[in-house]
Amino acid sequence: MERAYYSASIERFVATNSDEIFGILAGQDSFAIRPENREAWKHEIEILKPILSNYSGKVYFEYAIPRMGKRIDALVVIANVLFILEFKVGEKEHTGYARDQVWDYALDLKNFHETSHNLFIAPVLIATKASDKPIFLSQSIQNDDVLFPILCNPNTLSLAIDNCLSYCDSGNIDITAWEDGRYQPTPTIIEAATVLYNGHSVEDISRSDASAINLAETSSALADIIGKSQREGVKSICFVTGVPGAGKTLVGLNIANQFRDQDNALYSVYLSGNQPLVSVLIEALTRDKYQKEKETGQDVTKGEIRKDVRSFIQIIHHFRDECLRDWRRPPIEHVTLFDEAQRAWDLISTRNFMARKKNRPDFEVSEPEYLISCMDRHQDWAVIVCLVGGGQEINTGEAGIGEWIDALDRTYRHWHIHISPQLSDEEYAAAGSLDKLNGRPHVYYQNELHLAVSMRSFRAENVSLLVKQILDLDVPGASQTLDLLRDKYPIVITRDLRKAKKWLRTQARGSERYGLVVSSQAERLKPHAIFVKHEVNPVHWFLNDKEDVRSSYYLEDVASEFMIQGLELDWVCVTWDADFRIKTETSPEGNLQSWDHWSFRGDRWQRILKEARQQYLKNAYRVLLTRARQGMVIVVPEGEPNDHTRPPEFYDPIWDYLCSIGFVVI
Repeated sequence: MERAYYSASIERFVATNSDEIFGILAGQDSFAIRPENREAWKHEIEILKPILSNYSGKVYFEYAIPRMGKRIDALVVIANVLFILEFKVGEKEHTGYARDQVWDYALDLKNFHETSHNLFIAPVLIATKASDKPIFLSQSIQNDDVLFPILCNPNTLSLAIDNCLSYCDSGNIDITAWEDGRYQPTPTIIEAATVLYNGHSVEDISRSDASAINLAETSSALADIIGKSQREGVKSICFVTGVPGAGKTLVGLNIANQFRDQDNALYSVYLSGNQPLVSVLIEALTRDKYQKEKETGQDVTKGEIRKDVRSFIQIIHHFRDECLRDWRRPPIEHVTLFDEAQRAWDLISTRNFMARKKNRPDFEVSEPEYLISCMDRHQDWAVIVCLVGGGQEINTGEAGIGEWIDALDRTYRHWHIHISPQLSDEEYAAAGSLDKLNGRPHVYYQNELHLAVSMRSFRAENVSLLVKQILDLDVPGASQTLDLLRDKYPIVITRDLRKAKKWLRTQARGSERYGLVVSSQAERLKPHAIFVKHEVNPVHWFLNDKEDVRSSYYLEDVASEFMIQGLELDWVCVTWDADFRIKTETSPEGNLQSWDHWSFRGDRWQRILKEARQQYLKNAYRVLLTRARQGMVIVVPEGEPNDHTRPPEFYDPIWDYLCSIGFVVI
């Protein structure tokens, strides 16, 4: 598929009639052309023709960036430079938003386009009514041959091009080889949901590493199971596993979007008990769709769009409550996808909730068993997809994936079961329940149902392994893994929160998002102006821009593991409190280290004794340490000798431990 609406050698572009070029552009656009688009294209053609007549290379108009669901106004290849040109026709100023926009395009190609990784990329922002200003060229601290955005107008664009050509190494890009390069994006979950909702497939926005089971393969396996279940009139349940950040949610959203056809009774829905995740995704899709509709002249309201979005993504409790209204009536969906299925409530939590909130004291099944019963009401066929995370339980009352299997064994023996072989691994805590399926018919183990490689960090795939080794107190292993990550994924440590904030702002480019995250038990960070109990709106924190004090960019409000689980940032600052400490004990074998678990109550720390709560705290730090796509800084406060709630001896062992692994100190 052609990625640009129009492409041609510079010589051909210059020689071609402008109306002919415009006609090609207009013919490629599937939407009605608005007058401002028409005028913008004409201005861009008129501006570029005389300027590019002095160069050789190739020009592309409306070059697609699928991960972002957008298009570059013009991309020009000259000598050894990729020029990303963003025009703001009629604008007198180079706004911060526009600078981030053109920078994002450049970074997208650098990071995700195979044959652009090692090229010199110049993002250029042209405000057509701006006054003449000097042209400045500079690189960021990453020193990766992506320039800071160059600000110019039509009069100074030629000078900007000449300066870039003089600045970079001599040579010429092999344009044919460059065009043949694969685009291998790793979108954020917000970007992915937006692009899928707009009609793209998972293949458009996913990587295709030969070493990983491709997201498309997992999606294809699930699609085959759904199709077969419909054809044969059977009920099937699938258990999809994956390491943190491997793309389980992306697979769920892809299937939910793929099977939304109500006319053919393939209506599906993505369900999650993660309220912040659902709220953020619904608002992100609503804003994006609203903007697109307004751009095409459609008269719609956000309320109308939000209603449609909620048929695609729902909080699981709404689905549950709808099914409660009539115990016999099946839901309208034939396919339900439960994200983080292991977090569904056990019998006691479900029973207590139903008695307290729903006036149903007779409720005697766990949430997994009840959810299966809802789909079992269908007379013909149904499919449940359970997306299972390992080692991420952070709430009391979570049943674990074993309860789903136990419910199938107790009550729903007619269901077909498709299982990832990795579900037997210790981190999923389901091995005992799986034994009950031995000898049962229609149980299928499928390798395609496991996502083995974390894709949250496109810079390095071993981040989840490093975090596991840190939490397992495996210093040799963590040191070795850290060495593999150093050049791709920066992780630094500090005892100064101000330095950490400065580091975040320095690392981030364009609209790359950064923010502060802490454990929900981190109550003694108040002296550092970190108030974990302050209620934060996740929609504002994750979606609002740099000018909004409520956004993550402001580095004032913090997210805990409950708000950030399932979501991600480009750059993260994890501030470590005394709730999760290092304890050293002397034994005949030497000093032994272990984690010490604490909760702050009233005016003092209280030791956490229950093993389950200890695991929840450990998992909370696992969540916090695996949220960054590009890099992170870890802050360990120095403590205060005169404050009995945060003396240095609480924090120094944590600092010494991280230093022993070999993290760079700032």
